[in-house]
Amino acid sequence: MSRSLPEDPLIRSLVVQARRAQLSRRTMLQGAGIGAAALTLAACAPSGGGKPSPAEDTSETDKTLTWANWPLYLDTDDDGNHPTLDQFTKETGIAVDYREDVEDNEQFYSKVKDQLALGQDIGADTVCLTDWMVDRWIRLGYTQTLDDANIPNKKNLEPSLLNVDFDEGRTQSLPWQGGFAGICWNKEEVPNGLRSVSDLWDPALKGRVGVLSEMRDTLGLIMLEQGVDISADFTDAQFGAAISIFEQKVKSGQIRNIKGNSYAEDLANGDTIAAIVWSGDVTTLNAENGDKWEFAIPDGGGTIWNDNFLVPVGSPRKTNAEKLIDFYYDPEIAAQVAAWVNYITPVVGAREAAEAIDPSLVDNQLIFPNEETLSKVKRFRSLTPAEDQAYRSEFQRVLLGA
Repeated sequence: MSRSLPEDPLIRSLVVQARRAQLSRRTMLQGAGIGAAALTLAACAPSGGGKPSPAEDTSETDKTLTWANWPLYLDTDDDGNHPTLDQFTKETGIAVDYREDVEDNEQFYSKVKDQLALGQDIGADTVCLTDWMVDRWIRLGYTQTLDDANIPNKKNLEPSLLNVDFDEGRTQSLPWQGGFAGICWNKEEVPNGLRSVSDLWDPALKGRVGVLSEMRDTLGLIMLEQGVDISADFTDAQFGAAISIFEQKVKSGQIRNIKGNSYAEDLANGDTIAAIVWSGDVTTLNAENGDKWEFAIPDGGGTIWNDNFLVPVGSPRKTNAEKLIDFYYDPEIAAQVAAWVNYITPVVGAREAAEAIDPSLVDNQLIFPNEETLSKVKRFRSLTPAEDQAYRSEFQRVLLGA
């Protein structure tokens, strides 16, 4: 699925996904599945008081905006400026303070959750977070309802992303960028390539395998290979079976590293030669270190996810944020971003606009996947609060024991 990069030296990629969950709950796994008692305990965990009220919108008199996003997730020139963001300010008069504040979904949430619960301004008027974390914010009442009148370009949203289980009709969120989790290998070290997650367990790769610290991707790929539809109502036992495989490979030393975005460094320095990875990072690896790596969606299937815009409940500049979101749903603007970040754009029409930037972009399945590619991936379904706590606790137990 690799392609030659455009001549523009700024083309790179960074996929970001939820990283390691920070939990302290005791082990909940019983046999091959999560026990009912554990789920009951999780369900009884306090969730706070009533939902906070949205802040008063002062956008009419305050032409500023703060956008919190992940690092290297927006087009950037040699001087460190963001051309599309500068264009937005020129067109709207809204000055944007762009902050690369989100290194980890859980870490970011832990810093702002107390303010969110009180309905206070967290210092960001829009934040881009991953599906499952957006689900949590919406469920707790920490987001504001978007006004479609301020986002006419919402009509350009890819139809399949409109009615997601955590936000039917996309009233609280809109996708920013998306990507896949799959497998990757060093073509020099693994000349025959890999086809499945099971290929990572080849004894010849022992101690040279890396996996993601994002539960939904690492466990999701294992579950998919076991024939589980992770987008449907899988059982505790099915999740437990995947945890068992994961734990076995960690304890045996087959898996060397379990990391978030820094896993790419292990591939680059040779600590690992095969891994569960995020799609766009392979483009970065090959651009910066030579064409050494290959990415594939495994035979059993891969995961697909999105990072999403949302407006925190305490933001007093909701209309300004909505205008920003609308701007990035213009196909020509979306194409510029896609060409730089090398991830899946959610904007219909961006593919055609991208052809003018670089014709090779339109055939890149990691940016503009066709139906055949999309048929090979599944979105990890939203978990109930009880499942989320119990499953993350089990995953964290293995991580801590690694």
